[in-house]
Formats: sequence, C-alpha cells, structure tokens
Amino acid sequence: MTDGERIKVLAETADTPPDADMATLARGGRLNVFGFVLRLAARLPFLFIAGRIYGADSLGRFAYAVLTVEFAAQLAALGLRRGLAQLLANAKKPEACIVADAMLVAAIGSAIGMAILFAFPKAMYPTTDIHGMDRLLAITVLAIAWTDIALAALAYHNDVGATVRARSIVEPWTISIVAFAWSYVSLDDGLIISYVFSMVAALFAALIPLVRCYGLPRGWKPDLPLAWGTAVRNVPVAAADAVEWASRRIDLAVLGAFMPASFVGIYYVAQQVATLPAKLKTSFEPVLGPAIARKIAAGDRLSVAKQVRQVTYWIIAAQLGIALALGIPGRAVMGLVGSGFTGGTAMLSFLLAAEVIAAAAVVSEAALIYVARTRNMIISLAMLAFEAGLAVALILIMKDEGLPQAFQATGPAIALCVALGFASVSKSRLLCRKLGAPVSGWRWDLAWATAAGVIVGGAVRYFLPQTLQLIIGVPAIMIAFFAVLWTKGFGPEDRELFKLRKHEVKELREAEDAALARDQVRDPII
Repeated sequence: MTDGERIKVLAETADTPPDADMATLARGGRLNVFGFVLRLAARLPFLFIAGRIYGADSLGRFAYAVLTVEFAAQLAALGLRRGLAQLLANAKKPEACIVADAMLVAAIGSAIGMAILFAFPKAMYPTTDIHGMDRLLAITVLAIAWTDIALAALAYHNDVGATVRARSIVEPWTISIVAFAWSYVSLDDGLIISYVFSMVAALFAALIPLVRCYGLPRGWKPDLPLAWGTAVRNVPVAAADAVEWASRRIDLAVLGAFMPASFVGIYYVAQQVATLPAKLKTSFEPVLGPAIARKIAAGDRLSVAKQVRQVTYWIIAAQLGIALALGIPGRAVMGLVGSGFTGGTAMLSFLLAAEVIAAAAVVSEAALIYVARTRNMIISLAMLAFEAGLAVALILIMKDEGLPQAFQATGPAIALCVALGFASVSKSRLLCRKLGAPVSGWRWDLAWATAAGVIVGGAVRYFLPQTLQLIIGVPAIMIAFFAVLWTKGFGPEDRELFKLRKHEVKELREAEDAALARDQVRDPII
C-alpha cells in the first residue's frame, strides 16, 4: 500500500468528524495527564524498593538485562504494533482472525528471540555470573510483544483505557509488590522475578479486554503471508519506532559498557524518573495520527501544521513544568530512592532536559511518517549513531582528563540532549518544508513561566530541607509555572485541553458500548 492509500484508509476509518479534531486532541491530552499521575504514583514505589533494598549494583544488572529483552521484543513484534491498524482497516475476514495472525507472527519472532537468550544468557548479563532464575527473564520477550499488539488492537477501537490499566496500573504495581515480597526470599532473583510477573500480568490485563472486544478467532486459518507482508512494508515506520526506543536505551547500553554496574543502576533510576513525562508525547499518537491523516487526505496541509504546533506546545509546556519540578530539587528526588543515588542528580537534570528537547521531533514525526517516511527514518538513524558516538567520546574524554566517574557517567545523558536537539531541528525543518507552514511549538510565554518556576525553585532549594522540597517544593514549582502559563500564555484553544464536557463523556461511553455490543453479536464470547 502506498503512502497515499494508507492516508486515505486512515482518514476514512477515523470516527471523529474533522471539525472536532482539536477537541479530540485535547481529550487525548487530558487522558495523558491522568496517565502520567498514575505512572508517577506507581513507579516510585518500585524505585524506592529496588534502590533501598536491592541496591545500585543489583539494579544496574537488572537494568541491562531488561534492556536486552526489550530490544528482542521490539524485533519480535516486526512492526505490527503500528502495522496492525492497516491490516484491520483492510480486513477481508473477521477482525479477531487478523489479530490472531499478528499474534502468531509475533510468537514466531519471540520464540527465536527467547531461544537465543536462553542459549546465550550472557547477552542479558554480560559482566556478571549467571545464577538462579536469571534465564527466566527471556520469557518476557513473548509477553511484551503480545501485550503491545493486543493494546494496539484495542486502540484501533478507541479503547485507550486498556492501555492505562495494563501499563499504568497492573504492570508497575505488580513489579513493586513482587519485588518487595521476594526480597524476603532472595535478593539475587527478586528484581528479575518481579519483572517477569509484571510483564505476564500486563499481558493478561491486555488479553482479557482484547477477547471481550474482538471475541475468539472462530474458524481461524493462519495467514502468515499477509501479516508478514504488512510487517515488511511497515519497515520504515517500524525502524522509526525502534530508533525512538533505542534512543532512550543506547545511553544506558554505552554506560554499561564503560562503567561499573552501580553507575548503571543510578542512571537507570534517573532515567525512570525522567521518562515518566515522556509518555505525554508518545500517547498523543493514537489521536494525532488520524487527525493528521484526515487533513492530508483533504489536502489541508496548513491545518496539519496548526495541529503540530498546538500539540507540540502542549507537550513542551507540560514537560517543561514537570522537568523544573523534578530537576530543581533533583538531589531530594534521587535521595528518595537511597542516599547512594544522589550522585545521579546531574544525570536526572540532563535527562529531564532531553525529554523537553525531544517534543518537537516526536510530534513532527507523527506527520512525517505520512509525508516523508524514508527521510524521517534516515534522520532518526543518523541521530542514533550520533548519540552513541558522542556518548562514547564524552566518557573517554572525561576519563582522559581524570574526572571522577560520577562526571563520566553524565556523558551519555549529555549526548542524548545534543542528539535529540539535532533530531528536533532536522525533523521540524523537514516538516516545515513539506507543509509549507511553520510547525514550531515554541512560544515566549514558556520563558516567562520557566522564570517563575526557577525563582520559586531557588527559594525551595535554599530554605527547605530535602523532605519538604518534595512535599511542598515540587507542587509549588509546578503551581508557579502553570499559573504564569495559564494567565499569560494560554489562549482559547490551549484551554480546550482542560475542558471536560458532560456530553463528550456521554458520547464516548455510548460509542464504546455500541462497539462492544456490535463485536459481541458478530462473534459472541461463550
């Protein structure tokens, strides 16, 4: 299928009328903010347990192993996380059978990945001995791949709640509870076992609503050529996904190759805190993609540029406020995990800055995959290579200069900032040329809001002890930032993000009930 045909399919299958696009994007933003709060509340207990009970060395070993299995799961999914929507849009047989085909392809890819990791566990634990249940981690390759595909299938029918439940509630709370309970059994296997439990629990949390929505694949005959063909055609988009994933992991991989496991553990904690607001970017995609597709199909490229500017501004504003609130009292935030983690304060600051810088690249990419997917992929690959090379260079330069290891460990975070800055500028300029209109989401009111947050943050750092910096300081910084933004920067379209109308809730519920009833009549669950 050509890019034009793909755009036409997405435009025709979108349920929201064109004049409601901005309201739909605003509803997606409200869900994202809610999901962020849930992720923050759920992720911090695990970091607290892992840091204080298991320690930085065990956490670093765990982080590198998870990095490996997540990469294997990305390969096993074969691009079907995004490609599944295309298969369903062109379905010539029951949708449940289409989903089953995708699951089968992912299962084959996962089986290969799991076999390799079982046979060569050193790929997961390159610098430490293999013991206990370490190999068990490999089974999560299948769980991750299937969960991604199941949630993509549910997102096709606008069931975003399943993603929130699986990723923001079931997965993080399971890993926290099991990690704490297993610490009384063994500190060697606890983090690995808790991760396995969390991934399997998330899979079930995705499969149950999947069966309710699509029903069972009755009369299913595997159609591997169709699913495989879609995966092959989707390589440029899948490569962009893989690069986006790798750009947040290559820094950890480089660090693990040059630094002790304890620094990997500290960096992992900083990364987990910093990437919480990153979900604000990626979770806009399900609502932004169809809106862009409709406008491109109608030839209205100026409206696409307007949507990109608006969403970029929303994301930068949200992430900048969060970055200030977590970065200014960064020592207190890292100290919450354990006193040995406060050396990662600089890492946290650079990683938070990187997420703000990345906003323009991610939103621009949501449009570029329709109008310049190959060049978008080339920019992404160049960014990844640049990031890896710069990270290695910075570590080696600081090592030659005799700087402490804590300074050397910031090298990958600095490289990430610079590489994402390159990607944001390059992708924004490319999209601007393609659309013939500016796409930058920067506004000067962000500078005034930042100044307010910095002033309050300086007072918080100077006058309050670390505990109160978290309890009082973090909310105070965010209130100062968003108060200025609300009064001096937000216009009517910006404030649409915070409006929740009763009739919208009613319409959404009625649409969901109708879709569920239709699917159950077509393919009832016994």
